[in-house]
Amino acid sequence: MNSLQFTAESSSNGMVERDFTVGGVPGVLWSPVAGADRAPLVLMGHGGGNHKKHPAMSGRAQRLVEACGFHVAVIDAPGHGDRPRTEHDEQEIAALFAARAAGEPEGPIVVRYNAHLADLAVPEYRATLDALQALPEIGADGPVGYWGINMGTAIGVPLVAVEPRITAAVFGQHWPHVLAEKAKQITIPIEFDLQWDDEHISREEGLTLFDAFASKEKSLHVNSGKHKELPRFEADSAVRFFARHLGGAVTASA
Repeated sequence: MNSLQFTAESSSNGMVERDFTVGGVPGVLWSPVAGADRAPLVLMGHGGGNHKKHPAMSGRAQRLVEACGFHVAVIDAPGHGDRPRTEHDEQEIAALFAARAAGEPEGPIVVRYNAHLADLAVPEYRATLDALQALPEIGADGPVGYWGINMGTAIGVPLVAVEPRITAAVFGQHWPHVLAEKAKQITIPIEFDLQWDDEHISREEGLTLFDAFASKEKSLHVNSGKHKELPRFEADSAVRFFARHLGGAVTASA
């Protein structure tokens, strides 16, 4: 079993931030400053080209900690953040930039590369969950959620498909290729974000992935706008979603 090692700690705005490693994989755990009682855990996955402490990650964590008193954890995906890139990473990134410069579709490259990253990241997330649940403030029997958009969905769907400890998830903005078959194995409550004017992922592709989930409770949140224009209020909706399904009490600010 991979043990968790904390490497740094700081606090601000009512939230404790602790850097950690599990089996050499770097991550960050955000928790409420006050109180030692057990609380639910939400695992998050960051977007492609970003990292565990990207503002989107820390901002979502702040909402979950402040509004619900949850713990929130993210690990750097392979080849991202504090993790070195392999030759394969460099080749895929170069292919993506070349397609972008030529005005060619990025989807086939992103789908292929993200599937490779998911193969590596899913066991890392499961090992991280093992280690975090050994902490007394989280515990082995506490509720667990997952929140990941874009590449976070590419990693999160195969993770949730095989991880029974995760009981609610927020996904969105990814192609159905590869993921649709895994989505058919998922029956937990799902909230799914889709941008109606996404210049990379067609409406049909987004709807195909949403439709593939076998969940009896699943909500589709569609907003106008391009790929990077997901409204910030969808983060507040996700907080309320997790509060309903993991047992938190949302404060008025969320």
